[in-house]
Amino acid sequence: MLSKARDLIGLILALAPSAAIANAADQLEHGAELYKEHCAECHSLTLRGSAHGATLKGQGFVDRWGDATALLRYNQASMPPGASDRLDESEHLAIVAHILAVNGIAPERGLVADKPLSPAAGESGGADPDQPVETWEGAGGVDELARSASGFLNRAVQNFRPVTEAMLTNPPDESWLSWRRTRDGQGYSPLDQIDRRNVDRLQLVWSLAMRDGSNQITPLVHDGIMYLTHAANVIQALEADSGDLIWEYRYDFPEGARTLGGPVRNIAIYQDKLFMATYDAAVVAIDARTGEQVWRTPKADYREAYTHTAGPIIGDGVVLSGLNGCELYTADGCFVTGHDPDSGEELWRTSTIALPGDPNDATWGDMPPELRGGGDTWIAGSYDAELNLFFIGTSQAKPWVAASRGMSVNDAALYTNSTLAIEPRTGKIVWYFQHIPGETLDMETSFERVLVDLDGRKRLFTIGKDGILWQLDAATGEFIALAETLEQNIFAKIDAQRGRVQYREDIVTAGIGDSIDACPGIYGGHNWQASAYSPQTRSLIIPLHQLCTVLTGREVELVPGGGGYGADSRTYPMPGVDGKLGRLAAWDLRKMTERWSVEQRAMFLTGVLTTGGELAFVGDVARRFTAFDVRNGRRLWQTRLGAPLHGYPISYAVDGKQYVAVPTGIGVFRALTATIYPEIYQPTNGQALYVFALPD
Repeated sequence: MLSKARDLIGLILALAPSAAIANAADQLEHGAELYKEHCAECHSLTLRGSAHGATLKGQGFVDRWGDATALLRYNQASMPPGASDRLDESEHLAIVAHILAVNGIAPERGLVADKPLSPAAGESGGADPDQPVETWEGAGGVDELARSASGFLNRAVQNFRPVTEAMLTNPPDESWLSWRRTRDGQGYSPLDQIDRRNVDRLQLVWSLAMRDGSNQITPLVHDGIMYLTHAANVIQALEADSGDLIWEYRYDFPEGARTLGGPVRNIAIYQDKLFMATYDAAVVAIDARTGEQVWRTPKADYREAYTHTAGPIIGDGVVLSGLNGCELYTADGCFVTGHDPDSGEELWRTSTIALPGDPNDATWGDMPPELRGGGDTWIAGSYDAELNLFFIGTSQAKPWVAASRGMSVNDAALYTNSTLAIEPRTGKIVWYFQHIPGETLDMETSFERVLVDLDGRKRLFTIGKDGILWQLDAATGEFIALAETLEQNIFAKIDAQRGRVQYREDIVTAGIGDSIDACPGIYGGHNWQASAYSPQTRSLIIPLHQLCTVLTGREVELVPGGGGYGADSRTYPMPGVDGKLGRLAAWDLRKMTERWSVEQRAMFLTGVLTTGGELAFVGDVARRFTAFDVRNGRRLWQTRLGAPLHGYPISYAVDGKQYVAVPTGIGVFRALTATIYPEIYQPTNGQALYVFALPD
């Protein structure tokens, strides 16, 4: 590997032999800064890659990019996605130098660039040397300076009322106390002051700028106080009717722990505490009155890629949370945990990978336990108090393609790509249902679990990237029904009587290096943008992406510390939809048939909010926030905001006045949307929260 890397340097040095050689140390430092700003969101700060960007280190990377000139030119033409002209050649060379250094070979001389990286020494730009100035190092210093100059001091929330289990089970109408308001995952607010007749009068009442990062947040609201989570593991308490800040909490995390732009999809509230799952794979409790940290409990080592994108929920008085970053081969694998809310003590951990001693150990074929990857949990999950069960979905086995992980699609690899029903106090798996055994195309079914009582029977509904809507018995896990919400070419056979799917033959036999065409693709179908239930129509309203993918499995190192996603992909519009890549569909849950659907050019990038006013709110990549009639899908109101909409809209009330809030600020999806929507302007900043209400 080292000799090949040296060859790469020689190739780059040959690009412009007449130019001056940059200082190597300066170039590497600059390259690291540029990489962090422009590349780390998708490829991770450690270069290990993610679901949205290939790994940039290791033997597989060196083998793939043996010609560094090609790598440089590819980056110049394509990176960052949709904005490659933002960087000049010297900046691209600095990034390549940084990548080479991380791969174990630091150039003795700087790589040649046609333009200097910075002004020569002495070119001060005319600053007066006698004028005292403030100095700082990097963005963190700027932030500290700004905060110290603001004069803002945290206050305490007055007359705080502890949140009980009974309140979580049946929240006051004006509150939003869990990720999807109620722990059944319905995303429904019974508030009806804003309805189909007056929604067109909705207007902005306050907004707030938020921290940079992937803004996939869900605010919580309790007794008129909003608890707002930001990227960067920041929580703020605000007056929910005015946006006035009460206190701010900032968690101190190692920068290398942040992945995928740092989404923090949700927090939980219980008793007098807020609970957050952190970037560095810990759980923290914060005093909801003061914003002071009460306890911190590590779950795993972030240096082994462990992290969180989703937060906890509360079930039977236990703080319940999953884990991400399980694509690398580690001794601990992937798991779900339960923590004591008072002390932070870990009460149990349940592996989402069947290990030796488990009755489903054989579903991993000959793979030893330390080479079993995947089983991440990307979404917080749901809870039913009557059944006393915690429901959570797991993602597929990693690497994505079965051949890359040394397995076949006949190896089911439990408990990946499954719904798990878990006892909150013990961590015992009461039942499981695997949706796609041996999954090999990144078609995970790891998103929201929506619990609905229909005809006296508790049902669980979920939908994955393949667009298949599943209905299970929530008490037993028994399969009830399924439906295809989109055209698909992945499965040659779908047994709707038994709930079984069968891949087409070329997918079954695909080896490393074989390219597979799949519709829907790796972005969905459906993704983390959660559906919402409308009790008025007994429909689930689902945001869908009409996209396809060509996926090519790559060789990965089958050793501890190896693994990863192990695939290249190319996404393209689904044929036959006339370029309309966004789809919002209402599905009748009794009949498992589509009631109505709306198609548009711009993808829907928020979850759906449904309300007692018979409205469905959702936002898209073209910066539009829209209210639809849940009965027929008619657009009733629309406004345009400062950036693409993201995260999860909510509704709440203060002093009898109903509000609707939605976050903006696109994250890693921009790697896709910037490429497929060259005509839609997508600011790279604009993270904010917008709050709407009817005029007085």
